[in-house]
Amino acid sequence: MRIDERQQELTKLLKEYAAAYYSLDSPLISDTEYDALYDELAALEQISGIVLAESPTIKVGGAIKQSFAPHRHLARLWSLDKVRSKNELLEWEARIRRLREDYITRTGFELPEPKFALEYKFDGLTINLTYENGYLVQAATRGNGETGESILQQVKTIANIPHRIPFTGRLEVQGEGYMRLSVLEDLNRILSEPLKNARNAAAGALRNLDPEITRSRKLNCFCYNIGYIEEKTLSSQEEMRAFMLENGLPLSDFYLESDILEDLFPHILDAEERRQLLDFQIDGMVTKVRQLELREMLGYTDKFPRWAVAYKFAAEEITTTVKAITWEVGRTGKLTPLAHLEPVELSGATIRRATLNNYNDILRKNVSIGSRVFIRRSNDVIPEILGSVQDNNVNTEVVKPTNCPSCNAHIEERGAHLFCPNSLSCKPQIAGRLVHFASRDAMDIEFFSHKTAELFVEELGISSIPQLYELTTDKLTGLERFGKKKAENLLQSINKSRDCALSSFLFALGIPNVGLKTARTLSEQFGSLEAVRNSDKDSLLQIADIGETIAQSIIDFFSDESISAQIDALLNHGVSPKHETGSNPGFLFGKIFVLTGTLSGMSRREAEQLIISAGGKTASSVTKNTDYLLLGENPGSKLDKAEALGITKLNEAAFLALFTRGIK
Repeated sequence: MRIDERQQELTKLLKEYAAAYYSLDSPLISDTEYDALYDELAALEQISGIVLAESPTIKVGGAIKQSFAPHRHLARLWSLDKVRSKNELLEWEARIRRLREDYITRTGFELPEPKFALEYKFDGLTINLTYENGYLVQAATRGNGETGESILQQVKTIANIPHRIPFTGRLEVQGEGYMRLSVLEDLNRILSEPLKNARNAAAGALRNLDPEITRSRKLNCFCYNIGYIEEKTLSSQEEMRAFMLENGLPLSDFYLESDILEDLFPHILDAEERRQLLDFQIDGMVTKVRQLELREMLGYTDKFPRWAVAYKFAAEEITTTVKAITWEVGRTGKLTPLAHLEPVELSGATIRRATLNNYNDILRKNVSIGSRVFIRRSNDVIPEILGSVQDNNVNTEVVKPTNCPSCNAHIEERGAHLFCPNSLSCKPQIAGRLVHFASRDAMDIEFFSHKTAELFVEELGISSIPQLYELTTDKLTGLERFGKKKAENLLQSINKSRDCALSSFLFALGIPNVGLKTARTLSEQFGSLEAVRNSDKDSLLQIADIGETIAQSIIDFFSDESISAQIDALLNHGVSPKHETGSNPGFLFGKIFVLTGTLSGMSRREAEQLIISAGGKTASSVTKNTDYLLLGENPGSKLDKAEALGITKLNEAAFLALFTRGIK
């Protein structure tokens, strides 16, 4: 395809996608996919030297909904240019310094050295607030930057936006309307069709003709800029923030300043790392020149201010196509739908599967075979499907199973979920129970994987947990991929698990509604397995955090004759759970370690046990709260992040030396 043809195609596509995003609040593709197409078009425009009149590279925002009255802003609103790396951010700074030097050389007027501020880039809907004589008289969307939609009545339902302020001059304040993630979660429990994400939910609420609908969405606002002000002069971002605070305008607590841009970069990485802890969505960080005099000199391109730039985070959402849906049987017999997807790259990983909660979830999210869906990936876990893209394609409906896909037993419906009742011979259930029993927080049996469990069920006919302790070298070495050494290692780990903590054993048993925290509480309160087994409902209900449901689950579990027989069999096989007695915190108390690379003198598990035994903690990712990074051979990106944040690094020798002298 010729360059001009591709430009026309991209311009048409991006115009369609922008209309769906800005005007209909119903995006057809993710931000990541839009940005990729936008960047491709911008690159082609550079090569050809031609920019089509409808090109989104010279347009801000989207069209105005005819159902809202148009409002012309007193001062133009802008989009933000973006960067995605430290080098690009420093190149932006270099351009600013170059423009400043050129201006001084050309005019002879002196300008201050640039100083910088760092703020969140909120993922909501831009709103422009107009105050006159101290009253909120108008509120509008950004629209095309010059004219937006009047949404005053809708904005007046946002509780933290003041309707009256002390300042009586004419004023335009820019902010972001957003929905808290906790509010989104609560709403999605009661809505017949779930809201796909907080950004679309906020945008849809603000651009709804019924203000009562907006009110029901419980939106909030963060203000971040004054675009127009009369009767007052501001000289810096600091003064601007102070003025907004004096007038009761809502600001984010996060705001950093530095005379050196590079010093802000670790805080950008830190914000990306901990954005999952926030109760609102951010999709990047905004760096601004603080001095307004310098901003005025730097000016604007056709679309962006030159004095601000957005550092975009790695995407957490993308769209792809559902190829098939299978039903996975867990250790409790619950069937969970698993979507098999057209492979797509997201957050540095190739995504091929995504979760759905149950059949009702499939219906609520309008998911079918062949439908295009939004997926989100957070904290390196398997992605979830947020909802389907609204299109006119005819796809294949997902059929609710009536029989277990593994053992063909008739399915039972219990509340919102489907269950296979065949707990005695349904192989996935047995394998799931074995894997849970052997897991790290349970009996911590090394060299035991899900594939191993499936192999034992299929080839050795294992149908209960106590049979693990009846395995021998001869039985294992006859299995595929099981040599003598591997068999001996596994048997040694199984044997080692006989001496275990009571809390780990209780968790390993898989008592319904009892997680690791509750298992530890039971261990602390009762002190022995026998006492837990003989506990009554009254004694359980006296324990904090144990209510009727958990108490009844414990009573029912230990009252089951089959389960009691299996526990007795485990004890007869020498399994000896003991209550962990309290001890001194240890010299690493409160210290957080992250491990990266391959250790040579010990396994990663052994290093983690050393840390925990000394009172420390381990984490999977580097944040500003990390105290030490333990370095093995071939460390990954965690090293770069640790260096950016100034985290103390330890090689293996230095780490082991801690245990001979302690940390002072």
